[in-house]
Amino acid sequence: MALAMKTLLVGVIGHVDHGKTALVRALTGMETDRLKEEKARGVSIVPGFALLKPGDGEIDLVDLPGHERFVRAMISGATGMRAVLLAVDAHEGIKPQTVEHLEIARLIGVRRGVVALTKADLATPEMLAARGAEIAAAATRAGLDHPAVVATSALTGQGIPELTAALAALLEAAPPRADDGFPYLPVDRVFSRPGFGTVVTGTLRRGRLSVGDTLAIVPGGKTATVRGLQVHGRAVDSVEPGRRTAVALRGIDLDEIARGQALCLPGLLAESRWIDVSLTAAASAETPLASGTALRLLFGTTEVPARLRLLDRDALEPGASAQAQLHTESEIAVPAREPFVLRLDAPSVTIAGGRVLDPVARRRKRHDPRVLSDLAALARGGPADILGTRLGQAGAAGTPLPELARLAGAAPDRVRRALETMGAREIGDRFLGAPAFAALRESLLATLGRHHRDHPMEHGLAAERILRMLGLGETVTSAALRDLIASGAVAQTGALYRRAEFDPARNETEVVRRLESVFRRAGLSPPDEAEAVGRDPRRREALTYLIGAGTVIRAVDRVQRRAVLFHKDSILDARARLATAFPNATAPETGFLAREAGAALGISRKFSIPLLEHLDAAGFTRRAGDRRTIIGQP
Repeated sequence: MALAMKTLLVGVIGHVDHGKTALVRALTGMETDRLKEEKARGVSIVPGFALLKPGDGEIDLVDLPGHERFVRAMISGATGMRAVLLAVDAHEGIKPQTVEHLEIARLIGVRRGVVALTKADLATPEMLAARGAEIAAAATRAGLDHPAVVATSALTGQGIPELTAALAALLEAAPPRADDGFPYLPVDRVFSRPGFGTVVTGTLRRGRLSVGDTLAIVPGGKTATVRGLQVHGRAVDSVEPGRRTAVALRGIDLDEIARGQALCLPGLLAESRWIDVSLTAAASAETPLASGTALRLLFGTTEVPARLRLLDRDALEPGASAQAQLHTESEIAVPAREPFVLRLDAPSVTIAGGRVLDPVARRRKRHDPRVLSDLAALARGGPADILGTRLGQAGAAGTPLPELARLAGAAPDRVRRALETMGAREIGDRFLGAPAFAALRESLLATLGRHHRDHPMEHGLAAERILRMLGLGETVTSAALRDLIASGAVAQTGALYRRAEFDPARNETEVVRRLESVFRRAGLSPPDEAEAVGRDPRRREALTYLIGAGTVIRAVDRVQRRAVLFHKDSILDARARLATAFPNATAPETGFLAREAGAALGISRKFSIPLLEHLDAAGFTRRAGDRRTIIGQP
């Protein structure tokens, strides 16, 4: 099997007029300023894309706008990058957008990059050395891991081979991008192409897309089919994560999809106005970021007004991190772990950034230790930790698979395999974590144990009573009972459940033996229940024991709505006597009437009707109209 080609998405960042576009042109021979306005003004307005092919891999270079007015456009390209190429004019050095671009890279978690000192042909060696040290220190402070610094000139070609080699080293060292089966492509352009219909472009953040896939367009809920795919102008059958992609869609009109929406597999993203996030305030901020601040949330190509809700403090100091919530003005659909940036409108400045923890949250209670602990676990954990945290939150109530998939940011089939590895139990439409299921088992055993202690004469508990006592759903409780029976910890007798080591026969008393003797001697004309028990609680308990043991059987007259208690031996005797009295009662026309059965047994209708209904239910007799036939063995 051929190894997948290594790819890397690199954002080209830096201050306006510091030569980013010229640098990309020198590296790739491609022009990223394609709009007439960009060419006329000489500045990039929207992200431009070019392909660099060092060796056997491919690097997607995203030329991000450097002008302050176009930082929002820069962010739409930046949130998908995994490394940066920072361009700094060797003469001018660090400028405001240099700082902001580095801040944005830090906030969304980019830690790898290369620094290009541009226009090096106009600088002295001493200036290049000083600028290189200055920029390297600033980049390191911003979180880049020891970036290489290369002096370059797009005009003379100075340093271009060395810069290509430095970028190739980034590519070689980049870990493979995991395909989590959760494709997500924020749409940045929509247009129509003859022969292709509606076409959208964007960076495939995660997952894989293939021709023929059915995709959801979120927010909004419409669907479309992938008609064709292109990467840098070449047609492909599928696209791996991290690639700049053009997607031709079938089944959607041009006016039904727009920049700011995204493509994903149906059912994987849900719309919400509350998200839980891991947040870091900009280190360059002049004042703390207060809870309740109105701001703008930017992720993918989406920009939406939102309000910040800090959960453990009233304000976040510059450079500090915390778990928080964002409440958006309109519905959004964003995957877990997706990076985002927060900006103010006035002044127009980046103030924070981070990653999404729970994309479908609800308003959380502030200063709640459990909430803070759970969100911290989501922030620091991998997929297995995230799943374990949510299963722990849900306990015995369990969590549906689609919700777990959204939280982990992975396809349901991948999540199912992870859950099985973790020992989670699938019960109905939900998964229970192994600790929660073990706790449920223990709770069931404890409930049965307390009942045996308090009611030693009873044979166990019916499922309905267990459900009421535990307050859980029937599906999960039944599953736990089945598991306990399979493991030998619980025994079932009829409709009653008991701990396997509990033997009610050991608790038989003289009261039980005397009461059994009463029903045995009474035969088919037993006493009423109230008469047999009276007001003696010990006799009531003894009768419950005898019924649970099957020694005394409760037969019901459904018409008169009354019950009669027969000793089991009396019922066996009645079966034998009926078989003898009506040897030919094998068909309706030769069957017997209830009064004939009563006469044969020597009992009144009060006893014969409930007895016969019990024999019907037990499969000894079958009623057809007014007559009964014998179908069982005496």
